[in-house]
Amino acid sequence: MWRLVAYALALMWVAATLALPGTTAAAGWNGIEPGVTGADVIRARYGAPSKEVKHKVVNYDTVEWTYEGERAPGGFQRMVVEFGILLPSGYSPNTVRVLRLDPRRFIFTKDMVVSGWGEPDRATTENDRDIFFYASGLLVTFDKDGVMATSMYFTVKQPDSAPASSGAPA
Repeated sequence: MWRLVAYALALMWVAATLALPGTTAAAGWNGIEPGVTGADVIRARYGAPSKEVKHKVVNYDTVEWTYEGERAPGGFQRMVVEFGILLPSGYSPNTVRVLRLDPRRFIFTKDMVVSGWGEPDRATTENDRDIFFYASGLLVTFDKDGVMATSMYFTVKQPDSAPASSGAPA
């Protein structure tokens, strides 16, 4: 049991260290950066997915790879990678659009998320679950107790919100 706790604490420290805010333009994890990383990198690092599903999103063909159980990275129940993103240079079917990680319990507490990524740019509660939004592209959902992260979505950096208008002419 203690070995598992020590492993979880070490994993949390490494994850928080690798994901310090401001280290990349978009929210990324373990070298996977939405809008940049290609399918070849994911396959080389994690092998073939447990499941592959093809979708149509706004008339574009996309693919979703799921790594579950032993195929998922250590500390996670599931990793889902969605490919196919419209970039300024055009549509890229083999580039990561969204990376979703479903951590095992006690891997990412709310305090660990705040320690690693800082205070969220926006927070809300939906269906009795807290949700953190980061402009860097990270969205985190928590359990009903508001303590453990249940899903972490890494996306491209979100556009800066326009400053609120004071109503006075410029």
